[in-house]
Amino acid sequence: MPTVGEIFELLNEKAPVAGKMDFDNVGLLVGHSSAPVRRVLVALDITDEVIDEAAKIGAELIVSHHPLFFDLKTVSDATWEGQKALALAERHMAAICMHTNLDAAQGGVNDALMEALGGVADGILEPDTGIGRVGTLPEPMDFYKFLAHVKSALDCNGLRYHDAGRSVNRLAVCGGSGGGELDLAAAAGCDTYVTADIKYHQFLEAKHLGLNLIDADHFCTENVVVPVLAGWLLEAFPDLDVTVSQVHCQTVQFL
Repeated sequence: MPTVGEIFELLNEKAPVAGKMDFDNVGLLVGHSSAPVRRVLVALDITDEVIDEAAKIGAELIVSHHPLFFDLKTVSDATWEGQKALALAERHMAAICMHTNLDAAQGGVNDALMEALGGVADGILEPDTGIGRVGTLPEPMDFYKFLAHVKSALDCNGLRYHDAGRSVNRLAVCGGSGGGELDLAAAAGCDTYVTADIKYHQFLEAKHLGLNLIDADHFCTENVVVPVLAGWLLEAFPDLDVTVSQVHCQTVQFL
């Protein structure tokens, strides 16, 4: 059976840690690299519920996209992050987190998002960081039909959007918080941009740019990478028991 360290080596090959953004905290964040692993739970976030889920199935390792912590200075029950780190250590579980390096990686978050929406990627939205993708749908689609497609494909509770009066053909995507790249999507000749965490002034900017803008939720635009991670693990370690979290889901609700 593989060790935690061997699993990390695989993920580092697929999404090199060197590709992370400066603010980020990725890699093996909790646990012994030499510990053997029989079962892995894969989730977008390591929440309390995900830790409990991992314990119930006997997982020795959780692999997630979002880091367990960024600036943790003490491991105690005085902070939410410390409580989670203690919960993992007490259950002898390790945590590997791959964040912005997985956003940028080939086959990672943004390629998975483009594929889920039916587009074919042919470029990078933000070349300096490797974040985001631009691509084309096989054939143009009415904007409101595309909205329904996005909601279904990403299993969203709801969408926030701006209709610029254009059909969807040339598409930009950025999993997670991508509001700062609106101008890049427009400059790439895109008629539609799918991302998340859009602010009010960014919707106004989209209107000014004549860009269809869809906020499809942070969780939903990034959770597409969880089955990708599971697939990478199973391909490299066929005897590994890999489970995708069944308890972690979209937090935002719509009335």
